[in-house]
Amino acid sequence: MPSRSAGPARRWVMLTLALTATMCANVFINGVAFLIPTLHSDRGLDLARAGLVSALPSLGMVFTLVAWGYLVDRAGERRVLWAGSALTAAAAFGAAATDSLTGTGVFLLLGGMAAASSNTASGRLVVGWFPAHQRGLAMGIRQTAQPLGVALGALVIPNLAHHGIGVALLFPATVCAVSALACAVSVLDPPRPPRAEAPAEHLANPYRGSALLWRIHVMSVLLVVPQVLVWTFMLVWLMSSKGWSAPAAGALVTVSQLLGAAGRIAAGRWSDRVGSRLRPVRSIAATAALTMAVLALCDLLDSPVAIAAIVLASVITVSDNGLAFTAIAEIAGPFWSGRALGAQNTSQLFAAAVAPPLFGGLIGVFGYPVAFAVCALFPLAAMPAVPADPPRAR
Repeated sequence: MPSRSAGPARRWVMLTLALTATMCANVFINGVAFLIPTLHSDRGLDLARAGLVSALPSLGMVFTLVAWGYLVDRAGERRVLWAGSALTAAAAFGAAATDSLTGTGVFLLLGGMAAASSNTASGRLVVGWFPAHQRGLAMGIRQTAQPLGVALGALVIPNLAHHGIGVALLFPATVCAVSALACAVSVLDPPRPPRAEAPAEHLANPYRGSALLWRIHVMSVLLVVPQVLVWTFMLVWLMSSKGWSAPAAGALVTVSQLLGAAGRIAAGRWSDRVGSRLRPVRSIAATAALTMAVLALCDLLDSPVAIAAIVLASVITVSDNGLAFTAIAEIAGPFWSGRALGAQNTSQLFAAAVAPPLFGGLIGVFGYPVAFAVCALFPLAAMPAVPADPPRAR
């Protein structure tokens, strides 16, 4: 077996694998949102019901994230990454093969339950391989998996959807199968001391006697709502409200997600330079609230500036995720980080599952400007929940 020394080259290889696995999972998790126009036009679903279908993978993740976190704390990252990716691929192939919308929904839910593995295991893999002074940047790069997965889905899935929902779902199925093979062959668990030799404070439950992790979870739930709104409804907003074609709208979503990926990297590098994971989050929350408010106003006035505002919102609203993720892993330590990251993702993805149908209903009754304005309140509410940075003790 190759050496597990944390040399620079090996760190970056592991980061690349973590990024790839999570990106492929996100093609499945978030790519279903790009079927909303097809579900709306071909299957006759209103936006609320189509939003519910698109949220099923995220809902599935809610059920299993903590369990995957417990498993990765015990069994290691490699086993969880390849097994979870393989199960996600199997569920996606199942969803593609069924003609029943109910059957498709069941497979989407099961696929989300499997895809939850990559979120926890890949983050723990990166934190384990990188030293503290590089973790912000490394986790920022790893967190680009989500916008890159959304961008890849936006580029491919709307075009495949013209041939049917089943054909479109073959794409996430294929990329997840390739990811499973890559993880099985190449991932190495980080070098860590054996559990039996760890000091007692590293094994202690980090949730006991401190509200720090709970505050980060609450903050993150509030901040994920505008992110979910933008990535779920941007495509259909461009097509139905602005008259864009599917290829043009998909291209803008792709560009926006790539810019969002760059924003996550910049935020991670910022946190390394200032020596703080959470202080930059306050600035990001304030900017997100302002951007969503501007988007609401511009859309109400039917201003072309609304296009620029939604692109900016797609960058700002995703920038904080890596910072919170890194802070949680550092606070929880190597023997609790899987469960803590699972809890973090569970809380965020519960919001991600609930938000699309709720905001779809809000849009259906009151229109997009009201939905954007309501969404601006969530990052505003997150600002007082952001805690001060603790010492990086674990």
